[in-house]
Amino acid sequence: MLVPKPIFPNVIELNFQAGYLIGCNVYLVYFEKEWVLIDIGYQDTVDEIIEIIRQMDFPLSKCKTLIATHADVDHVQGLARAKQLVKAPVTAHPNAVPALQTGDRLMTFAQIVAQDIDLEMPPVEVDLQVVDGDIISIGDLSLEVWHTPGHTDSQLSFRLGDLLFSGDNIYRDNCVGAIDAHHGSNLTDFVRSLQRIRDSDVQWLLPSHGPVFRKNNERLEEAIVRLEKYCHMADFGTCAVDWPLMDEWEKEISLGRLPGDS
Repeated sequence: MLVPKPIFPNVIELNFQAGYLIGCNVYLVYFEKEWVLIDIGYQDTVDEIIEIIRQMDFPLSKCKTLIATHADVDHVQGLARAKQLVKAPVTAHPNAVPALQTGDRLMTFAQIVAQDIDLEMPPVEVDLQVVDGDIISIGDLSLEVWHTPGHTDSQLSFRLGDLLFSGDNIYRDNCVGAIDAHHGSNLTDFVRSLQRIRDSDVQWLLPSHGPVFRKNNERLEEAIVRLEKYCHMADFGTCAVDWPLMDEWEKEISLGRLPGDS
């Protein structure tokens, strides 16, 4: 029997509970014995995570759903195994369904040939699809679904009172989830999602990686300004909205301006 170590009332984070780093943040939200899991991580840690949950005396039969915040391999590779063990439905945004149900290794980042990444991505059936404004009930608790695209088009966040399970939107060091065209990232959507988080009255952000932290609007604004700049930088390729340098270059060509001309 393990004594649960909630980080907030009704919220357990499995890395913190274990006392060592297992993988991405895995949140167990519970009311009495009923519970849901937000993300699961890699396949090879699923049995360990489920055993920790069992030892905390949460009946596996009382798992209401296994939630995927988005369809990245480091968050969902273990979903099929977890579903097999827990026998609970899987919940995700509709945009995540094709990648999850086909086990698409490219869209989930399970395969990146240029970086010699070659992981399994077991397909898993998505039983429940949720969109912005939906409510997931756990006993007397209500998780409000936020669709916060940008990192991926399927990125979900979940509000529980003053808490926001904020996915890969923002981390304590002010970094954001990877921006990659192949991955389906969208910079303007990302900015809007961060603005929504900034403008909300939530007090704490519970990210998908790294420590939980208090929401800081100044720091969020810094990230927003940075991403707004990215929208106009060649650094981010086809994720960028435009590249003003090319407009400047076209004008200089039309004027016949030579290097060094003012």
